Amino acid sequence: MKESTLAIRTKASSNQIPGHSSPIHLTSSFQFENSEEMRALFAEEQQGNVYSRYSNPSVEEFLLKLTALEKGQAGWATASGMAAVFSTFAALLEQGDHVISSNALFGSTHKLLNEVFTKWGISSDFLLAGEMTSIEDHITDQTKIVYIETPSNPGLELIDIAAVAEICKARNILLVVDNCFATPILQKPLELGADIVIHSATKYIDGQGRTLGGAIISSQEIIDKVQAFSRHSGPALSPFNAWVLSKSLETLDVRLERHCNNALSIAKWLEQNEQVKFVRYPHLPSHPQYDLAIKQMKKGGGIICFELQGGKEAGLRFMDELKLFSITANLGDTRSIVTHPSSSTHSKLSEEVRLEMGITDGLIRLSIGLEAVEDLQEDLNRSLKAIKKPRFVNAV
Repeated sequence: MKESTLAIRTKASSNQIPGHSSPIHLTSSFQFENSEEMRALFAEEQQGNVYSRYSNPSVEEFLLKLTALEKGQAGWATASGMAAVFSTFAALLEQGDHVISSNALFGSTHKLLNEVFTKWGISSDFLLAGEMTSIEDHITDQTKIVYIETPSNPGLELIDIAAVAEICKARNILLVVDNCFATPILQKPLELGADIVIHSATKYIDGQGRTLGGAIISSQEIIDKVQAFSRHSGPALSPFNAWVLSKSLETLDVRLERHCNNALSIAKWLEQNEQVKFVRYPHLPSHPQYDLAIKQMKKGGGIICFELQGGKEAGLRFMDELKLFSITANLGDTRSIVTHPSSSTHSKLSEEVRLEMGITDGLIRLSIGLEAVEDLQEDLNRSLKAIKKPRFVNAV
């Protein structure tokens, strides 16, 4: 079946009332028919639901859909995207292990690898995105995971998943890909050779800024290890949030079509403005990795980053002048969003690290929503004109 059909028609097993829309299973535990069923379920001799921290039909349906879209074997759902990142590393790494990661990461992921896991004796090397296809010199006998975001947050740098996967498979190293920006509609890392895909379902998968969630998709063998850790450490996705996310997956395909078309139009339009120093968008021909983007991603996604002439002061004033774009730290919403990464999502990183990631003080990130593109352009144009004028005019 096509992706849009899979996302709509995949359902978990129903209860006695065959509703056309799947119900929410808001329960913490499940009742057993008798003591023997209880024993068999706890002994894992029989499949079924015991406790919603372990499994729940609403969570199961969400995972069935996302696993089908990512072409994986199995999945595990978590309470947030960062819970998915943490659970993957914590379940699969041991003291003394080594991680190679691109330095272009979400700020919290960078903190986990650089500060949290170091306390447990797990080390990491951070490489520029352009160095990720030649990582052999950094691989040691202790290297267990290579971790990448592509496109990266917020600089939209791309990494050749297939090329990195080939290196990893030759050395028996797991390749983990954060697929949050692209979603399985635009990019399928597992088909390109990755071992594990991670999602912040809070973003495009939800798509309306309503809820938090995360997911890990991989082989059954790897998910069994993640499950063994997560069932006892407890980063479980709530049944209600799973139900919301499952419903959201049904419209992901059509939403991404509008996000991408709007974003490409606005990226082209911004590139013509004399106040804009540069624009980064994967399917814009001026993107340094345009050829890779065309090969690896079905469309360019809904995120644009750019820098204005005038740096930080111009960028912040530009944000304040906008009327239609929301100033918030989320992305992937139906509503368009503007963010200043160096003072928000990546503010806890040192200036040196931010500059290595291409996050200058004047960098602006736009998450393009589903509004009419003409209205978005009008809002951006009005703001660009406003910042040309002095902020204060002396009336004397």
